[in-house]
Amino acid sequence: MSATETGFTLLTFLRILLIALIMIGVALFTLWGSLALWFHVPGPEIVRGIVAGAFGLLGLATLIAQIWPGRLKMLAGFATALIAVSLWWQSITPPHERDWAPDDAVQVTGTIDGNTLTLDGVRNFDWRTEDDFTPNWERRSYDLSKLQSADLVMSHWDGPSIAHMIVSFGFEGGEYLAWSAEVRHIKGSEFSPLRDAFKNHTLILLAGDERDLIGLRTNIRGEDVQLYRINASPANARALLVDYVEHANALAADPKWYNSLTTNCTTVVMSMIRQLFDAVPMDWRILVNGYLPEYAYDLGVLDRRLSFDQLQDRAHISDTAREAGVTPTYSTDIRQHVPDPLK
Repeated sequence: MSATETGFTLLTFLRILLIALIMIGVALFTLWGSLALWFHVPGPEIVRGIVAGAFGLLGLATLIAQIWPGRLKMLAGFATALIAVSLWWQSITPPHERDWAPDDAVQVTGTIDGNTLTLDGVRNFDWRTEDDFTPNWERRSYDLSKLQSADLVMSHWDGPSIAHMIVSFGFEGGEYLAWSAEVRHIKGSEFSPLRDAFKNHTLILLAGDERDLIGLRTNIRGEDVQLYRINASPANARALLVDYVEHANALAADPKWYNSLTTNCTTVVMSMIRQLFDAVPMDWRILVNGYLPEYAYDLGVLDRRLSFDQLQDRAHISDTAREAGVTPTYSTDIRQHVPDPLK
């Protein structure tokens, strides 16, 4: 093959590759733009469908045009429409006030004065069923010099792969403070992983009594809840708790959208942990977070005196919680069979 033929073949390959990449990009942006318009254009479904469908047809026409003359003009038209959609999308900002569901009504905030942490909006609901409860938001103070531990709580509601993540901090004397990053629901709204990737709900950081945040999941919802004691020094536990407070204050001042993929209960906590600890490598188990305890075990964050299977077997607390009930000794009861790496 001559040098001319080789050069022609390479140019042809690069041209085909470029067109393929453009088509993939157009397809992905068409899907994103159509869904964004469908979920957020004001008006009835028929209006949203027409607007989203028109953008989808423009994307489809642009894809088809890539194999015909005049594709650059079509691509330029699509790019213009995409820029317009993107600018509109950026104008959709998270609200400070909505008709929030009762259990998401208060974003906790806190102040630290020396060793005294004061929190406003600590949740301590009395749950009888998911729909029957007595709301209670409290102001509480904690002595940070008495902070002893941090625990990881994983609540599985639909199989082993996905779980909700809670971090709970233990103080001298048996007091615990649990933190949970959640979807902040509006009254009557429901969680949707797809819709919540498109600016549907905002994020809330809840601080609460374990009998509320964990007891709701063990005794009311009947979820499979696992509790792991973290091998963290009081200094590291304090740094993580302070970071939770700072994030909560920031959310109260500047709300953020919840996103099923990028801003959820796991990604929020992992972003804080990465600011505090040097060696937190990326791992697929961070995304498929039901397996996060195994990842933490591999990193030495959890108790290594037992095998992971043995540790996980003892981490299940739901049966114990249901037998003991949500009583004043709830926190002690759920930890009676869980190994403590600090002891």
